Amino acid sequence: MKLYNTLSKKVEEFVPFHEREVRMYTCGPTVYNYAHIGNLRTYIFEDILQKGLEYLGYDVKRAMNITDVGHLTSDGDTGNDKMLEGAKREGKDVFEIAQFYTEAFFKDMEKLNIKVPTIIGKASDYIDTYIEMISKMLEDDYAYISNGNVYFDISKAKDYYKLSGKNADDLFVGVRDSVSLDVHKKNPADFVLWFTVSKFENQILKWDSPWGVGYPGWHIECSGISYKLLGEYLDIHCGGVDNIFPHHTNEIAQSEAFLGHKWCNYWCHGAHLNDKSGKMSKSNGEFLTLTLLQEKGYSPLDYRYFCLNSHYRNTLEFSYESLDSAKKALEKLKNKVKSLDDTLMIEREKMTKYIDKFKESFENDINTSLMLTTLYDVLKADDINDTTKLCIIKDFDKVLSLDLEINCEKEIDSKLEEEILKKIEQRNEAKKNKDYELADSIRDELLSLGVRLIDKREETTYEII
Repeated sequence: MKLYNTLSKKVEEFVPFHEREVRMYTCGPTVYNYAHIGNLRTYIFEDILQKGLEYLGYDVKRAMNITDVGHLTSDGDTGNDKMLEGAKREGKDVFEIAQFYTEAFFKDMEKLNIKVPTIIGKASDYIDTYIEMISKMLEDDYAYISNGNVYFDISKAKDYYKLSGKNADDLFVGVRDSVSLDVHKKNPADFVLWFTVSKFENQILKWDSPWGVGYPGWHIECSGISYKLLGEYLDIHCGGVDNIFPHHTNEIAQSEAFLGHKWCNYWCHGAHLNDKSGKMSKSNGEFLTLTLLQEKGYSPLDYRYFCLNSHYRNTLEFSYESLDSAKKALEKLKNKVKSLDDTLMIEREKMTKYIDKFKESFENDINTSLMLTTLYDVLKADDINDTTKLCIIKDFDKVLSLDLEINCEKEIDSKLEEEILKKIEQRNEAKKNKDYELADSIRDELLSLGVRLIDKREETTYEII
């Protein structure tokens, strides 16, 4: 398995801390509004990564946060509080907003066939963990208190800019509001670990802390939840490319300061979904949600198929024309699959080469377009019968999750049963003639096709395995 690692800027062999166990953390939503389809593209790529690793035989333990504590609208410590904005917009309190949009997010996940992570952590449930981590960072001189707030001192972090590839001179160039001009910081890129003083006087979600009543900075949430739910060592951390700096950069700095060792080995980032006006966002152009696409006549899986045709690290441009093409292609694919004859003997020994090719495509840095190409290769193959094709495609759909509606393990129909009974009769005749070599070869032939013979005193029966 090879993955592009943002940390090293190259494709690397994937080697987890524990041989067949993967601990994976994916940044979750801030639940102040619906997720737009650009957000959902990232969750689709993370879903393929998890299912693909499981397909290869790894045990994946995945955690994801739900940010229900004030998340600032910029990537730094400036801007407006997203949760308060949502509450003000809809005339509800922040608890109602968080509950409503959390439920909406998981409905979108279900529609897109995205597997819910093993563990979900609400940011507001881990305040004690954040306090524990911040206290240790203060004790070890990685953090300092200024004007009532606790800041992380980036000058103490080793290789602070390694993930992003930036340097201190880049901070004010082309990075939207990522550095606050807070005069109380030692360094411009220092970030808040805990607020007791902020411009949000009406902030509802506040907690007692050793530094006064306040609330956590948003970077500490993912570090705290990951540490609490997945332990001190993380194999893979995922998110969108806009999380690289400063969010993931700050996660590394504070997590490794707290833990005292390297925290996460592989950082995987999905590229943006753009429309013709630029990067998709909730404030830029038409607010594209999954529900809106459904209202326009598209299935959520049309959008999933659209995303799978592009590599997760390539910027993808959305247009309704492109989605129309994906919709037609998926419909054609499903009709082709439905037309296959499901009554034939399964040629299990012929499945391996196609499954290996599918695995290789996934192992090649999650190359979903090659995975789809392999599926179409199966459909066009002339060396395997239709029922075998159905079984292979059903196997692929464990990862692709396009609802190809295949059941190649249905009750044996009369045509297939007739073929099996004919083979059993030939075997019985061979045994009667003491041709045990032929009898064994017939038994082995049926076994390779997924039919196990059961010899009883009175007769020979069979079962499908």
